[in-house]
Amino acid sequence: MIKLTAFIGLIAAAAVANHAAAASLTLSSQEQRTVLIELYTSEGCSSCPPAERWLSRLLDDPRLWKQIVPLAFHVDYWNYLGWSDRFADARFSQRQGDYQQHDYLKTIYTPGVMKNGREWRGWSYGDIPMSTHEDRAGILKVTIGDEKASAQFTPVHRGQSRLMLNVALLGSHLSTRVTAGENAGKILRHDFVVLNFQQFTQASQDGQFCWKLPGLLKNARQDTSAIALWVTAVDDPTPLQATGGWIK
Repeated sequence: MIKLTAFIGLIAAAAVANHAAAASLTLSSQEQRTVLIELYTSEGCSSCPPAERWLSRLLDDPRLWKQIVPLAFHVDYWNYLGWSDRFADARFSQRQGDYQQHDYLKTIYTPGVMKNGREWRGWSYGDIPMSTHEDRAGILKVTIGDEKASAQFTPVHRGQSRLMLNVALLGSHLSTRVTAGENAGKILRHDFVVLNFQQFTQASQDGQFCWKLPGLLKNARQDTSAIALWVTAVDDPTPLQATGGWIK
């Protein structure tokens, strides 16, 4: 009887351990720089659906999350045209403005695509941008559990004393029936939509940067399906390295 009880206890402990392991998610970039694609879009913009369809092609791309991390930032400056985009955020409009202030973007418009922090129009030709093998940035590794999460970036080239970790929770396979504005009467389908955006600053620790991210997914929206993380300088929005993945 004692042996049977001990055996049952071992099984229970193993089940708990397996559950804990299943609840943990580890994401990691390669040393080669991951391409971060930022699409600036709006449901109130009649020229945006083709760009969103282009971005959606990445759902089936084998390089997704490994070599390419896509984001769709919905801006709010077209809301006045008669349709208020439910995903729009003034911070996303400001982010696009920051790129312009740094002279990385000539003018603010939608649809607009940034590739690793620089204006890129290749999407209109159906291109998918890739990094070169010589473009080595460092490894960004993220561990996400039920109660806590952490990130660590080990850059190839040292020099930065402070870096910022950008975290976006994403939703895909979303749709909106638009009843007003330039897209009135259309059903718009969206992927890689930024639903939540946070930033964390951290100083260098012996050439590495470490962030603690408590409650990272605690207040995630029900339609959240993926996460994207990327590192920038504190005073420059240019992505240095990125990673991401599905969370459900």
